Amino acid sequence: MLQGSGLPLLSDWQNFYMIMGTAAATLTGLMFVVTTLIAGIDAHLSTLNAAVSAFNTPTVVHFGTVLLLAGILSAPWQMFSSLSLLLGLLGLGMVFYSIIVLWRMWRVPHYQSTLEDWSWYMAFPLIANTLLIVAAFVLPKNPSSALYLVGSAMMLLLLVGIRNAWDMVTFLAVERAHSEKKSQDEKSSGSSSQENKTTNNKATRRRN
Repeated sequence: MLQGSGLPLLSDWQNFYMIMGTAAATLTGLMFVVTTLIAGIDAHLSTLNAAVSAFNTPTVVHFGTVLLLAGILSAPWQMFSSLSLLLGLLGLGMVFYSIIVLWRMWRVPHYQSTLEDWSWYMAFPLIANTLLIVAAFVLPKNPSSALYLVGSAMMLLLLVGIRNAWDMVTFLAVERAHSEKKSQDEKSSGSSSQENKTTNNKATRRRN
């Protein structure tokens, strides 16, 4: 019975999964831009590594989760029970990863996470992962509702990833511009000091 009713139901969602998977794969490329911006920031290496682990890497994981879900749900499943087990394991794994992200956010040196950070980098992804676990339990008995839950989780993870990627790009762009300006000011100050020193030496020689 599951074979006859399951495949047509999943087939109805194929366009949605294709759009979600394509968007997640494409937006992952934005994270390479974030990485290049990090390279120009004047900060301690330990701080940058902690920030990447707490904010950059989870965003890539969110996009990867959406892409993985799109691939899983596009597979030719014969029974909802197998799909339910896989969704449950993925949801539990992501909840455990959220706990790791929480620990990393607490340990970022020289930065105090705001309520906005906790909401977008922790709370909303945790909600999406919880939806996957709920969908895993609902799927065998009510596949239609479960697939809507999975679709909602995918949409939420994708939107969270887009927002967080934009947040990091804008933040790092400003920080990089500040670091470059600071470096230029230091060079200008050093050049002025050298010129003043040279002028003083010349004046001293003339007096002698």
